Amino acid sequence: MSRTFIGMPAFPRAARTATADAQLRHNLRAATRTIRGKRAAAVGELDDWAALRAAGKAVKERTLRHLDRYLEQLEASVTAAGGHVHWAADAAEANRIVADLVQATGHSEVVKVKSMATQEIGLNDALREAGITAYETDLAELIVQLGDDLPSHILVPAIHRDRAEIREIFLRRMAGWGVPAPEGLTDDPRALAEAARVHLREKFLNARVAVSGANFAVAETGTLVVLESEGNGRMCLTLPETLISVVGIEKTIPTWADLDVFLRTLPRSATGERMNPYTSTWTGVTPGDGPQEFHLVLLDNGRTDVLADEVGRQALRCIRCSACLNICPVYERTGGHAYGSVYPGPIGAILTPQLRGTGGEPEASLPYASSLCGACYEVCPVAIDIPEVLVHLRERVASAGGAGHRVEKAAMAAAGWVLGDGRRLGAAQRAAAAARSLVPRRLPGPAGAWTDTRDLPAVPGESFRRWWRDRRVGGADTEAES
Repeated sequence: MSRTFIGMPAFPRAARTATADAQLRHNLRAATRTIRGKRAAAVGELDDWAALRAAGKAVKERTLRHLDRYLEQLEASVTAAGGHVHWAADAAEANRIVADLVQATGHSEVVKVKSMATQEIGLNDALREAGITAYETDLAELIVQLGDDLPSHILVPAIHRDRAEIREIFLRRMAGWGVPAPEGLTDDPRALAEAARVHLREKFLNARVAVSGANFAVAETGTLVVLESEGNGRMCLTLPETLISVVGIEKTIPTWADLDVFLRTLPRSATGERMNPYTSTWTGVTPGDGPQEFHLVLLDNGRTDVLADEVGRQALRCIRCSACLNICPVYERTGGHAYGSVYPGPIGAILTPQLRGTGGEPEASLPYASSLCGACYEVCPVAIDIPEVLVHLRERVASAGGAGHRVEKAAMAAAGWVLGDGRRLGAAQRAAAAARSLVPRRLPGPAGAWTDTRDLPAVPGESFRRWWRDRRVGGADTEAES
């Protein structure tokens, strides 16, 4: 059973451990550079990429502004199509609903297609406590589950593992979960994929209940949409008798036509593909075809609070493409585990603190897990201004106080006092210039954390204002320091 992120240390400590792992850095560098190269090529093929990006942003913003109305429309559409809708305010309620639905079928095993929402609420652990075993069927999720590991990427949860490690996991753990790995298994990708295929086939053929997530939920028709690359998701969505889909409320889009822009932007942003290999859609139930019972669990779990924040709500536009992770220099060096959440990388740094609140040390540290370089904003297919939200959240964290932030607030207050008056600024500049030879390379005390990884800028011998005054024709001076 895969573990949860509960008890993970704050980002700085976790990142220090991660960056000391040379194998991890190698795996991440190779994978992220390959994916972002493919993305850049796929996006570069389109002359109207900027227009698509703006259209996707507009659809999501419009949906969020009227989310209450679209959710009611979605409920009505799903119900009219023969499905059942359940509303879950938090993780505990969602887990209870799913466990009750599974137990009502009389079965004790479920297959799952990759779902961030169920990972967010810790559904596998909740089902295990209810006597139900959940089998992950996405290949990367299977690797994570068999390895008793944690996901480290939104799209490629086992991105931190190389082929040799995956082979060892298959040989060691597959037998305990069903069909064992074949003798003589090599680390050839085709051999590993075949071993997983045989192992999962037994699960697909025997499962009577499936749990899924969804990339989108169309309010107009009650249709749910899953995009995936392996076809395992389609097996989960069609073979079982009962299908339970756990979906965050922000996945709603108004109409079927609105889906068009995301089916063009998501594959290119995620895996650098022109279109997705498998796109599955389902609407309620159809007698004699597919699952005969369908339940949709609409999950809030903090999303309403995010929606109320005028700056932070743009995080709910996310379509989980992972482009921001693959371009982020911080993620490339630390990997996903350091973020202590199922949502790693830049989007996790703004989404997790909003869903959980910034009261805990791990959540309060996440807005600082960024260099604010802005690369995540440049590649986001729905134009989420992640740096803007990071700064917004840093302000919230700093306003709450804490030892480090008391020093920061005192430093900012002092800087404001100096910069707010020209004479004070001039005096400070003259004092700094006079003492420039005494300025250390590393700042003392808490400020030393800043200079541990940066060069302290050299103090100039004179200020620009003085330099300008000395060279200005006529010597007229408006500088307050003179």
